[in-house]
Amino acid sequence: MYVIERRQMLLENARRTGRVDVAQTSKELGLAPETIRRDLKDLERQGLLRRVYGGAVAVERLSFESALSVRSTRHQAQKNRIAAAAVTYVKSAESVYIDEGFLPSLIGEHLPPDRPLTVVTPSLATAKALVERPELTVLVVGGRVRAKTLGAVDHWAVSMLETLVLDLAFIGGNGISLDRGVTVPESAVAAVKSTAMRVSRRRILIADSSKYGVDSFVQFARLQDFERFITDDGLPAEQAVHLHDHGIDVTRA
Repeated sequence: MYVIERRQMLLENARRTGRVDVAQTSKELGLAPETIRRDLKDLERQGLLRRVYGGAVAVERLSFESALSVRSTRHQAQKNRIAAAAVTYVKSAESVYIDEGFLPSLIGEHLPPDRPLTVVTPSLATAKALVERPELTVLVVGGRVRAKTLGAVDHWAVSMLETLVLDLAFIGGNGISLDRGVTVPESAVAAVKSTAMRVSRRRILIADSSKYGVDSFVQFARLQDFERFITDDGLPAEQAVHLHDHGIDVTRA
């Protein structure tokens, strides 16, 4: 494969899957990691990619958001491990906020089958999945429903959340980085998430490792605003240590 062909392939992979991982790509192509890093550096110089820890993302990913049906097919094993780890932190909470998105919906599936809880969610998909469980009281946050995620947003959702006092919030994000915090593509989504965090006594960030090092459009929180960041073991151990050194507790499921 010529250099120009390889770099075109890297760019196409980044646009299709959201990220190019140096270690994985070098193994697949039988090339040294340094070769892939040089390719990514050149693509970044052309303004086509942005390098992040362990790889690169397409510049379009700064505002790109995939549909719920697409998210449900990506990193399934990792997301299930994250959800299983997350529910162990419910502890004595009686009211739990579950964010919109596929990973947060898995938390609902992993909730203890015999534990009474009030679940508050802006996600129609999560509410539908949980409403028939007799031990749960499910409250849906109302508002404009986003077609991609089936999540409710805008002032109706924010106003309802502001009347509540919640024990624990599980919050997701499209982009996560130490410098830019937790980000999403749309301000309406950021407003709902930040309000849910403000009315919750405890806050836990959940995201698979492909989100780390990526930036979306609107910041709604710092990593330090959460008691814990739960991700998968695709996040390198040394990066978890680096986050811990900045006051952020990390669980790698």
